Amino acid sequence: MAFRLLSRSKTQAASPLLRPFALSDPVSSTQCLRGLGSLASHPLPHPRSSAARIRCPIVASPSISPATLLGHLGSGKICSYGKTSPDCIVNAQFLACSLHLKARGREMNTQADNLQHFFLLRRLPHQTHPFCKNLSRPFNSTSAASPISSEFDVAPQESMHTGDSLSSRVERLGRDESVISAFQSWMREGSAVNRGDIFHAINRLRKLKMNRRALEVMEWVVRERPYKISELDYSYLLEFTIKLHGISQGESLFLRIPHNYQNDLLYNNLVLGCLDKGLIRLSLAYMRKMRELNFPISPYVYNRLILLHSPSGRKKTIPKILIQMKADGVSPHVSTYNILLKIEADEHNVQGLSKVFNAMKQAKVEPNEITYGILAIAHAVARLYTISETYVEAIERSRTGNNWSTLDILLILYGYLGKEEELERTWKYVKEFPHVRTKSYLLAIEAFGRTSIVHRAESIWAEMKSSKQLKMTKQFNSIIAVYCRHGLVDKASEVFKQMEANDCKPNAITYRHLALGCLKSGLIEEGLKTLTLGKNEDVSFRVRRSTPWLETTHMLLEIFADLGDLENAKILFEEFKETRYCRYTFVYNTLLRAYVKAKVYDSEILKKMILAGASPDAETYSLFRFIEQFKS
Repeated sequence: MAFRLLSRSKTQAASPLLRPFALSDPVSSTQCLRGLGSLASHPLPHPRSSAARIRCPIVASPSISPATLLGHLGSGKICSYGKTSPDCIVNAQFLACSLHLKARGREMNTQADNLQHFFLLRRLPHQTHPFCKNLSRPFNSTSAASPISSEFDVAPQESMHTGDSLSSRVERLGRDESVISAFQSWMREGSAVNRGDIFHAINRLRKLKMNRRALEVMEWVVRERPYKISELDYSYLLEFTIKLHGISQGESLFLRIPHNYQNDLLYNNLVLGCLDKGLIRLSLAYMRKMRELNFPISPYVYNRLILLHSPSGRKKTIPKILIQMKADGVSPHVSTYNILLKIEADEHNVQGLSKVFNAMKQAKVEPNEITYGILAIAHAVARLYTISETYVEAIERSRTGNNWSTLDILLILYGYLGKEEELERTWKYVKEFPHVRTKSYLLAIEAFGRTSIVHRAESIWAEMKSSKQLKMTKQFNSIIAVYCRHGLVDKASEVFKQMEANDCKPNAITYRHLALGCLKSGLIEEGLKTLTLGKNEDVSFRVRRSTPWLETTHMLLEIFADLGDLENAKILFEEFKETRYCRYTFVYNTLLRAYVKAKVYDSEILKKMILAGASPDAETYSLFRFIEQFKS
C-alpha cells in the first residue's frame, strides 16, 4: 500500500521540503494539520500548546484530497496550495498525515496505519544532508564521544506520559535494538527531541562507557536534524568515532565536517582523541596547526598530556608541559592543579603537595571540593591528622548540596579522624539518596571499622546483604578487613566461608587481610601460610599502590617488628620502596623497631632513610641509638 501511494505521489505537482525529513516533533505535526484546515470537525488534542514554536502556520486549500495529501506527505513533499513558511515545513509529515486520515474514516485509517508503520519500522529513504550520506558509508550506524563541554545550557525534558528521560530509554535498549526505537517511542508520546535531551543522554552514556550507543545517538542527530546542528554535536560525533573506530576514521570524519564547523572546539576534541589513543606526536602536530590558525588550546588538552606523563619515568616532562602551557597563553584550570596534586599524593610526597597548592594560591585559582579532598586524604594517609582536619572543614564549607562523591570522601576522612558523630551524620546523608551505591556501603563499613566501631560496621554489612546481591569479592573483603584489623579471626573465617558459598573467589587482598587477622590473634604459623597463599595470586600495580593495601601491609610490618622477625619485615618493606610509601617517617621507624627487636645493627639505615625521602624525627634518632648498641 505504501509503495503504491508513494509511486502515485510522483505524478502530483509538489515542491520539495526545505528541510531533510526527520522523525520529529508531533506538535509541529498537529500544527501542520490545523493549518491545512482538516480539523474543523475532528479536533485533535494539542500535545504541548505552550511549547509550540510555529510562527506562521501553513495555509492551504481545504479541497486537497486525503489521497493527494497522503502521497505528498509520505514522499517527503508537501503541496504549496497557498502561502507556506519554511518555519512550518514539519519534519514528521507521516504523523500529521496519519492523524488527518484517522479523522476520515475506516478506509483512511488503514492507509494511515500502513504509512505510519512503514515510516516507523521500515525507514523509507529520505532526503539527507550530503555530509550524512558520506557518514553512512564507512561507519554504518554506530557512533561515539568526553572532551570539552560547551556554552549551551539546556536542560533535558521528561516524557509527559512516562516521566522518564530520553537518556533512560536509550540506556534500557537491548543489545540488538537500535536507538531509532527509543527516539520513536519518545516522539510518539508528544515529546520533541531537543538539544538538552541529547546532551544529557551523551553525558550519561559517556559516564556509563556506552560509547557505541552514544555514537548511534549522534549519527541519528546529524542525519535527522531534530534541531539546528552546532559544532558541539559534531564534536561529540568526532569524539565517539575516534573511541570506537580509531584515529584514522576520526581524521577522515574531521575532513568531511563542514568547514565553518572546523573551529577550536573540533580541533581540541581531535587532539584529545589522539591523546586518548596515546598518540602524543600526532596530537602535538595538531596543536601546532591550531597555533597557526590562532585557535585557543583547551587546558583539558594539557591536562591529558600531564596525565600521560604522570608515571615516575616520565614525570620530568611535566614542567616542560607547564612552560609550554604558559607560552600558549593558557591559564591552568582548577582541574590542572587537582591533577598535579593527585600525582604528588600518589607519590606520597607531602612537600611536593604543599608546593603545588602554594602555586595554585599564587595563581589565584579557587580550590574546589576535589582539591580539598585530595589534600585532606593525603595528609590523613601521612598521619598528619591536624592538617587533614583543616581541609575537611574546608570541604564542609565549600560543598554545595549532598553530592555522593563528596560524601564518599567524607566517609573516608571521618574514618581516619575517628569522628563517630560526623561519620554517622554523613552516612545518614548518603542513605537519603534514592539509590545507595555498593561503593558507598563498602566505604562506610571500612570507615566504621577504622574507628573501632565494629558493631556499626556489621549493621551496615547486614543492610548491604539485604539490599544488594553479594556477587563481588570486594563486598566480602570489606567486612573481613574490619574483623581482621581487630583480630576477630573467627568471624572473618565465617565470612570467608560465605564468600566461597556465593561462588566468589578470594584474591590477594582477601588473603592479606586474613593473614593480618591470624597474626593479630597470635596464630603466627597460620598467618605466615596465609600470607604465602596471597603471594601466589596476581596483584596489579594499581592494587599494590592503593592506600588500603599499603596500610594493611604496614600493620603486618608492625607485627613482624614486634616479633623481631626482621627477615619478613624486610620482605614487606620492599613493597613500600616500589610505591614510595617509605617516604613517611613512621614507616621507616617501624622497620627500625624490627632491627631493635632483632638486635641487629645496620650502619647505613639512617642514610637509606634520608635518600628514600623520609625525614628522621626524634623517635628515629632514639631507635637508632638503640641499634648502635648492637654494634659488634
